[in-house]
Amino acid sequence: MKVREAMTAVPVTIRAGETAEAAAACMARHRVRHLPVVDAHGALEGVVTDRDLRHCLLSPAVMDQLGHVPVTALLAKVPVRDVMASPVVVTTPETELPDAVAVMRDRRVGSLAVVEGPRLVGIITETDLLRRVMALDTIEPRATPDDDDVVAIVVSYP
Repeated sequence: MKVREAMTAVPVTIRAGETAEAAAACMARHRVRHLPVVDAHGALEGVVTDRDLRHCLLSPAVMDQLGHVPVTALLAKVPVRDVMASPVVVTTPETELPDAVAVMRDRRVGSLAVVEGPRLVGIITETDLLRRVMALDTIEPRATPDDDDVVAIVVSYP
């Protein structure tokens, strides 16, 4: 099984110049925890996660203001470029799914940006992997030789 078979092909994205507040609102609206950051041409620049936003709020410069200033106002002062992770851990659509899972496990990340060259073409997250496993379980409750990739993913992930 390849990454392209389990990834989200049209991920929700954001630009580096947007605010952390816009990122938080976008995540809430679309019910996602990972936002790839792209430029005007769709090239991947970084990724911002819900954890990055929490770390921003818990930073010494911001934490003293919690409780006195609304969280949205605090996040509105911070550009995404200041909280995003870069460089991003990436994979390709043709990568074998167990190999991508091993990278996620080894690098301790909850998602991989899927790229072709510099261009973002998708994202694969822990949620995508769980959906894939659950869909296969619903269709065929017992493992078959075709399920070897899924078994390898479930067994290899901590």
